[in-house]
Amino acid sequence: MSVDTTTPAAGLPPGDGPPGQEPMFDVARDVWDPAALDPEPAYDGMWAELTPRQREIRELAREVAVRELRPMAGRWDETEEFPRKTFEAVVETGLVGLTIPKRYGGQGETLLEGCIVVEELARACLSTAMSVQPFLNGPWRAINVLGTEEMKDRLLPGVADGTNHFAIAMSEPAAGSAGTDLRATLTPDGDGFRLTGTKCWITGGHVADTIIVFARLAGTAGPYGIGAVVLTGRPEGMGEFHVDPKMGIRGVAECLVHFDNVRVGPEDVLVMPEEHSRKGTGILVNQFNPERCGNAAMCTGLGQAALDASVGHLNARRQFGRPLAEFQGLQWKVADMALDVHVSRMLVWRAARSGDGGFPDQMETLMAKLHSSEMVQRVTNTAIGIHGARGYSRRWPVERYFRDGRGLAMGGGTPEVMRNVLGAQLLGVSGSQRRK
Repeated sequence: MSVDTTTPAAGLPPGDGPPGQEPMFDVARDVWDPAALDPEPAYDGMWAELTPRQREIRELAREVAVRELRPMAGRWDETEEFPRKTFEAVVETGLVGLTIPKRYGGQGETLLEGCIVVEELARACLSTAMSVQPFLNGPWRAINVLGTEEMKDRLLPGVADGTNHFAIAMSEPAAGSAGTDLRATLTPDGDGFRLTGTKCWITGGHVADTIIVFARLAGTAGPYGIGAVVLTGRPEGMGEFHVDPKMGIRGVAECLVHFDNVRVGPEDVLVMPEEHSRKGTGILVNQFNPERCGNAAMCTGLGQAALDASVGHLNARRQFGRPLAEFQGLQWKVADMALDVHVSRMLVWRAARSGDGGFPDQMETLMAKLHSSEMVQRVTNTAIGIHGARGYSRRWPVERYFRDGRGLAMGGGTPEVMRNVLGAQLLGVSGSQRRK
């Protein structure tokens, strides 16, 4: 019996197939095949909850993700380039303006629709999903709620058409999880302020056109005196962005920048810092809730991608004379993965539907963010084990899913911080970890 050593068995990686029909191993052909190994989810029950419009949005996001994003995902990871080409492909669909109010050129959809979109994009390419996230669930929401009419008219139309990239600058070298330890200062200067300080871990800062910067009134400390200002372009006194090389999500950079006496006019003050007020702290905390929902949705998409790849691999791969899908231990693994992903999606949708004015309920958001952050690490790690050596190879995407998921788990608040705040709310005590 002759064996074809040049063409893999249909739908199977080289080296697999029925006994006597295994093609000879060829490293150039032993690659991930999305058509065979990335099936649509077998269980579709949750999608039935969506309205026809929401299903249409999901299908559009999935279509552009499969056609444009997935083929480029590995490139952005390898080169660490901003995913300009795939971002523009999403812009062409009109999805970036999905949640912007209609009066500014958007479609006026809710946070839930934004989460549905970034989940589907993250299934194909997390770097592109991260580039779109600020347009759907990002800091522009604070301007829509807190900004003047002039500020909204000036900044939001560019978000709707994809030309105004937003970023948020909160973290500092000495103020990470302890967000109220900010040292960047706003010093009164006539009818405005002068901004001085260093900000780090600014997601996409190097491509941002508009940055919301949180800082404190000079002379204040702790939760008092915190405000927020809006910087557009590269004003005098703003330094060059320094990019941190990262483990994952390598297509969207994390940046550090220094502000040296940057002039902020009164028209760019979003939250006025007040010496004896904690108002800015409350806004700072609340600002992250829409982004946390988006983060949790992207974790869900990444977990779904890992599950999809694992299901496809187990059905295609044979060992000990039978498909891996027939082994009970592996069946249990994908069952647990599916349960984890499904619960994550339910929590994200529940959080996205809660709250008011695009800012979801904090407790619902904390639960969604906490579960999804830990889910994505469990599920992507399990996927590597299911794929064996292929899972550890960079020629398959599952190791990238793991690296990307580890970063998502930290962004917008670590699981430990989520537990601190959630537990404190449930017990009715202060969530501060600072000793008196």
